[in-house]
Amino acid sequence: MENNICHDCKKQIEINQDQEILNGQLLKYVLPDGKDKFIFKCAECFALDKSLRNYQDAEVYSRVVGYIRPVAQFNQGKQQEYKERKEYKVRGMEA
Repeated sequence: MENNICHDCKKQIEINQDQEILNGQLLKYVLPDGKDKFIFKCAECFALDKSLRNYQDAEVYSRVVGYIRPVAQFNQGKQQEYKERKEYKVRGMEA
């Protein structure tokens, strides 16, 4: 997993060279859409509450042919096209 932080308190989760979790748990949840969601919880947060709370996927919208639509409702071709988009940055206009 790319981010080894506790879902609840954002504490860093330590993993040794043998891929063993030293100060927490890796939990797997099945979301309503059938996909698996893996999260880390530190030992302290896991002792307090073993369940996943405050989780919600962000709904991303994009404009296609003049209409603003959720990307999740795009067909496969449009979803792939959306993934391949590159952000255009103008020099001197960085926020």
